[in-house]
Amino acid sequence: MKRFLFSVFAVVMVTALSACGGSSSSTDSEASDVDVVSDMEATVRVALAGWQLESGIDPITGVENMGLNEYVEKEFKPRYPNIKLELYQVPWENAQASQTAMLQSGDVDVLYTGGAFASQWQERGLLRPLDELIEGDESFDPDMYLSGIWEGSYSTKSFDQSVHFGIPAVLGRRVTMYDTKIFNEWGVEHLSENPTPEEILEKAKQMTGENPETGEMNYGLWWDGKSLNAATFVALTHYYGVTGGEGTLNDLKNIDWDLNSPEMVKVFEWLEEAAQYAPPAFLNSQGNENFGLENNNNIAIFLDASGASTMGEVKASGNTDLLDRYGSSLNLGPNGEGWVAVDPFVMAKEPQDLDASWEVLKFMTSYETQKFAYENFTYTPTLAEADFVTDEDKYMLTAMEIAAVSQATLMDEANPFFGSEMTPIINGFISNAHNGNTPNIQSTLDDLQKRAENWSAHQ
Repeated sequence: MKRFLFSVFAVVMVTALSACGGSSSSTDSEASDVDVVSDMEATVRVALAGWQLESGIDPITGVENMGLNEYVEKEFKPRYPNIKLELYQVPWENAQASQTAMLQSGDVDVLYTGGAFASQWQERGLLRPLDELIEGDESFDPDMYLSGIWEGSYSTKSFDQSVHFGIPAVLGRRVTMYDTKIFNEWGVEHLSENPTPEEILEKAKQMTGENPETGEMNYGLWWDGKSLNAATFVALTHYYGVTGGEGTLNDLKNIDWDLNSPEMVKVFEWLEEAAQYAPPAFLNSQGNENFGLENNNNIAIFLDASGASTMGEVKASGNTDLLDRYGSSLNLGPNGEGWVAVDPFVMAKEPQDLDASWEVLKFMTSYETQKFAYENFTYTPTLAEADFVTDEDKYMLTAMEIAAVSQATLMDEANPFFGSEMTPIINGFISNAHNGNTPNIQSTLDDLQKRAENWSAHQ
């Protein structure tokens, strides 16, 4: 059955014990001096969405990175010499389908996956609750993780917030970045550390038009106008105090929706104006290709940016001038919060060996593994104290500040109504506003409210 599954879904299987040796790496553990944690004997099957298993050269930076196989050989095997890891690499493109099939057929014990996938599996009863394991293990300290993520993320905690089903492993980065060069050319004051939506609009308006020094057409603002998770919209709901209603996602039928409130009107009014300061290509998630690099000449402010292209260029060239040029600010919430993607490790409902699977899950979300993932693949850690993040990596540091204060609400991709019904309406509204055909906001929201009420009634 296993062979059939991995053939159908084109999953690449490798065994950690056969990892290649001899590669150099940016991780300073050529020969780890670690103590044995346990001599238990078991085999644990781990399905990983997107992780690089083999060591090799980073195509962007040219730096040689240690793959997961080599890391496991050096760091896991000395701690657990009798646990055999079977690592299955699953491409992100079909991760949900492939990993769902593995869970249903009992062919996997531990998984790394997308937060939205994990929350759906938990609701379907495909994952094992972890609270009993957490409470019974004195070596595991939940305080090591960012409190906002540990306590409030739907990616690791059930919709009613009563059950932990995952351990946060990797964060998405969504910070507010801005090009100080363009700001200076227009004579506009740089963004504050925690800019309000009003500040963003005011400064974006001032820098939309023909650049007074270069003559190039500038746009004050860019965000993803076709976003699947409507991240900018979510950050705005935090700022304007929009909850979306009262209720929990584990009881969809009884949600008391509040989508046509005066606060929600303010969110849409902001989107209407902001759409005038963005390039047309933002409606197709394009037009920002040069932002963060030396040749950016058109975008002043980038919402929900990662800083990856800037840091990649700095790492490749060693030139840190771009770090001075591109500023980093918090998100649009009142405390700098926004929508934060969290990818967790989770456990199948009935693993082959519960104790061994728990040890593997802990190891894969540990300080050591998060340090490895950061140093080799710039994954953003979920730790409260990630002292291995370099001071120059300011975009990642800002992203971790945002994660520490962000909380999930009904306005979240884990909400099936939000993803299936609201996001298309939000993106359609943005498109119409940009093209000068803004629908009546209150009518749009009244219709959305009716849709939500009808949707819940049929759950």
